[in-house]
Amino acid sequence: MTPETVLSVGESALHVTIMLAAPLLLSALVIGLLIGVLQAATQIQEMTLSFIPKLMVLIVALVVAGPWMLGLITDFTIHLFESIPELIGGG
Repeated sequence: MTPETVLSVGESALHVTIMLAAPLLLSALVIGLLIGVLQAATQIQEMTLSFIPKLMVLIVALVVAGPWMLGLITDFTIHLFESIPELIGGG
């Protein structure tokens, strides 16, 4: 296994990780900004106010993007398992 191969597998794993995290992180970011603007406009400075809306948005994002996320991680894992002979130098 060459260093280039290790870097390639690591790069692919990081790419998949970013793709898996993006829908949840972006939805939490958007709802956090909206709640922050609402709190600034109304001068309500309650720290727990944004927790429930963020939780609900994350659940919706997980329901919507969940099948795609599952397919992405499954495809990556299958590809990784199928490339094991090439990775160890036997194929």
